[in-house]
Amino acid sequence: MLLIYCPYCEEERPELEFRHAGEAHIARPANIAEISDEEFERYFFIRSNPKGITFERWRHVHGCGRFFNAARDTVSDRFLATYKAGEPKPDLSGKGAKT
Repeated sequence: MLLIYCPYCEEERPELEFRHAGEAHIARPANIAEISDEEFERYFFIRSNPKGITFERWRHVHGCGRFFNAARDTVSDRFLATYKAGEPKPDLSGKGAKT
């Protein structure tokens, strides 16, 4: 079973306690009422789907209930880092990651 570290609870828990919540670090447009239909579509629906390192939002639904971010390798399904929501992306250069 895959174990995921919750940065709020500060412990590893089984993956069944967590839910994937999409791509992390998506910036909301400043004035969403004035953006074009194409910009609206890009913001709400278009997400990157890279092979390799990706930054995602997760929620510890059966624990603290909080959202956090994670860096995960989509090839190996290995979590490289987890960090609290609002924190910047971690430097993964020391973990052998290709960014």
